[in-house]
Amino acid sequence: MKNRNSNNQDRKSLKYQVGLALRRYFKELDGSKATNVFEMVTKEVEKPMLEEVMKFCDGNKTKASKILGINRVTLRTKLKQYDLNNGKK
Repeated sequence: MKNRNSNNQDRKSLKYQVGLALRRYFKELDGSKATNVFEMVTKEVEKPMLEEVMKFCDGNKTKASKILGINRVTLRTKLKQYDLNNGKK
């Protein structure tokens, strides 16, 4: 059985929060059909993730690509896709 502190840490995790958000989303559909959920979640999460990592790295794409675990070409493509000017927008 998990203790209270462990349970609070679980609730703070990104995994838990994403699950919670999706459960709310499906509930609010109120019978409507869910479509393109993967694309929706990716777009909702990817841009702020890139923004925050680029801020953390002071715009350094090499450092950011290492932190993200993607190559620099992919990072540049993603920054352009989301109109993030060198991650400083």
